[in-house]
Amino acid sequence: MHKSRIIKDKTAGATMLALTILSILFVVVMFVGLYLKSVPVLEGKSLWSLLSSSEWKPIKGEFGFLPFIAGTLWVTFIAILLALPVSLFTAFYLTEYARPAVRKFVFPALDILAALPSVVYGIWGTLVIVPLISDRLAPHFVEYSSGYTVLAAGIVLGVMVIPLLVSLFIEVFSMVPRDLREASLALGATRWQTSQKVVVRKTLPGIFASTVLAVSRAMGETIAVLMVCGCVMTIPKSPLDSGYPIPALIANNYGEMLSMPLYESALMFAALILFVVVFIFNLLSRIVLYRMEKRLGQ
Repeated sequence: MHKSRIIKDKTAGATMLALTILSILFVVVMFVGLYLKSVPVLEGKSLWSLLSSSEWKPIKGEFGFLPFIAGTLWVTFIAILLALPVSLFTAFYLTEYARPAVRKFVFPALDILAALPSVVYGIWGTLVIVPLISDRLAPHFVEYSSGYTVLAAGIVLGVMVIPLLVSLFIEVFSMVPRDLREASLALGATRWQTSQKVVVRKTLPGIFASTVLAVSRAMGETIAVLMVCGCVMTIPKSPLDSGYPIPALIANNYGEMLSMPLYESALMFAALILFVVVFIFNLLSRIVLYRMEKRLGQ
């Protein structure tokens, strides 16, 4: 009986180890697959020319990804810039100030927002945000704007990632022991001072990690961004310019011209760029988290 339990325990441990290795292998297999598909375009052009060129003429074999990289960065930056303060203060309110009745109302609302298909956000952006920018905002800064801009895409994407960020922040803030909050309040600090000096300081690594996760989520969003970004292959100079993020490029063109192997390879290279950028973001976040935890633990 004792040997049987040991065998079962070892078998369970080996199984979980195998599944863990398998999950890591999925990442490696994805990278290798995208790289192999990208080889034809990488053989024809140098990596620097692909990343720094703005020429996109598939028929002539010209593939410059700079406008798509710039569009992705613009949309992601605007989305996080809008979503981060809203999500942070919402999470503060729900964890530090809100009554249970308010939480019971807000949490289901956030779940609904998180569960909505991205195409619904895209339609909302097309019907509300795009006309608002075109008719109300843009005339104060430029002569004409269609409203299909990186600003519209950033707003829509920011609204999409708010439920994710709020949920992550609430989970992070909930990890702070109640004793620390009560000790701060007992010393005469207000709730806001407690949030600033105790909660934020203790959860700063978690806030950073949650933000990086939201950035990764925002970079890969496709349909909603595709519907409102304008899909113009130029480098945006301002938030009121149209853009063409990498996910929109892949979704808009994959399947149309796969008879051109080099074009398919270029689209796979676009997916590889997105994969590598998200991987680097998460890797850097782990390094920063480790250093923060080591510093705060001293």
